[in-house]
Amino acid sequence: MVVVVSFDPDFLVAFAEWSLKGRLLVWTTKLVVVTRLTVQQLQALLPAHWTFSMMNTVFLNIEGNADQPRCGMYTYLPYSPNGSQVIKIAFWTPAHGFKRLSPVSFFQEKFENFHGAKVNVTSGPYMPYWDEEKVMGTDGSETTVFRGSDYRMFEAIASVLNFTFRLLPTSSWMEVTKRVEERVSLIAPIIYVLLPEQVKRYDFTYVYENAFLSFAMAKPELEPRWKSIYYPLTTEVWIGVIGHVVFFPFLLWQLIRAGHGRHTNVGVGMVFQDTAGMLLGQNLPRRLFYTSSSRVLVAAWLVFSLILGFAYRGNLTASLTLPNYPPRPEILKEIVDHVDKVTMPSYGEKHHKFYKKSESPLLRALSSLMTTGPSLMDGLKRALVQKSAHLDPKKYIQYKIMDEFTEVDGSTRLYVSRGSVFPSPCGWPIPHDAPYKAQLDWLIVATLEAGLYDKWTDDLMRETQLRSQRRQRQLQATDVQDQTQTKAVNEDGLPTLTINHTQGAFILLLLSLVFSTLVFSTELLYKT
Repeated sequence: MVVVVSFDPDFLVAFAEWSLKGRLLVWTTKLVVVTRLTVQQLQALLPAHWTFSMMNTVFLNIEGNADQPRCGMYTYLPYSPNGSQVIKIAFWTPAHGFKRLSPVSFFQEKFENFHGAKVNVTSGPYMPYWDEEKVMGTDGSETTVFRGSDYRMFEAIASVLNFTFRLLPTSSWMEVTKRVEERVSLIAPIIYVLLPEQVKRYDFTYVYENAFLSFAMAKPELEPRWKSIYYPLTTEVWIGVIGHVVFFPFLLWQLIRAGHGRHTNVGVGMVFQDTAGMLLGQNLPRRLFYTSSSRVLVAAWLVFSLILGFAYRGNLTASLTLPNYPPRPEILKEIVDHVDKVTMPSYGEKHHKFYKKSESPLLRALSSLMTTGPSLMDGLKRALVQKSAHLDPKKYIQYKIMDEFTEVDGSTRLYVSRGSVFPSPCGWPIPHDAPYKAQLDWLIVATLEAGLYDKWTDDLMRETQLRSQRRQRQLQATDVQDQTQTKAVNEDGLPTLTINHTQGAFILLLLSLVFSTLVFSTELLYKT
């Protein structure tokens, strides 16, 4: 308990300002001011200062004279059924002691019920946490509709504490918190990261979220795969196939010669040609079936060719239609080594300074790549055309990608990294030592424990993705969608093969044509 005795109104004003700047009082501190003021002075003094109006304060005002001493006890209720008011809750006389005049206690809890009052708040559009949208009514009037997970939680808290809110206009995120710091706004119900320099200016509610600063990058494109016909089998299998193709014709040719030497017209080149044809699935040559031993060997070769052919064709089809994309950077070290630049909005200047002074080599390397200033949309568009990444809270990036970059089939050309810089604890900015912090914290915890906050976020993300897909389908139906930014699809909506998939086959055909031309030219020269 703090007791202040002064009959000077100017001193009481100075004390109210000094105690606020020096953070002398919290709600559990009981302040008793003993003074001698007129009722008019009390009604002017109490509402004008946060220390007297919002904190746990009572005034013991000396009203009698020396012959008949009498004191009145006054307090200020910012929120009551009759609105904000200065009320006299008791009086004291030497003969009777304290006599109550009101059911209000000496140190009344002021913030369990706001009695339908309208409180000032500040916020700004930052999805999926908070968004504002102007909607025209049927009568032509314009109303503001709010949505977002933080708004839903704030709306639930407002319904329990029985208040409505007035959103003060702000021009920047700095002004959002500046209004809170000045106590013009009672709360900024929007996610803010707890940084040391911000805690010096205002307090935070209960930490209800960890904002993972993650990277948004373009998904790796499928590079031209001239080895596509080679990928279905491993190198060891190819070596084994080549070895059998070379060795088997000689073995079969020897069996044919040993069994029927009269068939001298069957040369090793002809046997090689026939065995290679069987491996490639051509017609079965009858000229190799001269003996039982050759038939057994050819049958074994046919079984081998059948198994190998089915396995190769199956793996080839899978590798062409479901290609293995290049690995994408996911953790901080991979991203720092991969990109040339990391962009972040203007508020990232604080993060940039923090990373630059960090003892971690990775964070210092990140700071050397950082450029602050571009908005999220600018950073995402730049990541699509440059070797860069954009750094922002994970959920914020995910929402924007779903809303602006979702294709008709639900896919996107951007991804959010699995790793992050570090989890940043977040809360709602409130004035230092706000007396209603306990109520806000209790209701925030209750919302989190009920699983409502995560459900609101998931529902919003799903609705955003579906809305974006519908928008893309409408654009595609009206031929407005940029075809260069969509995936190649056929009439059935199935993915089609591009030159990136089939490049290996064309290269093999070209090499075969060149080789056959050289062989043909050699034959002509040999005959001449």
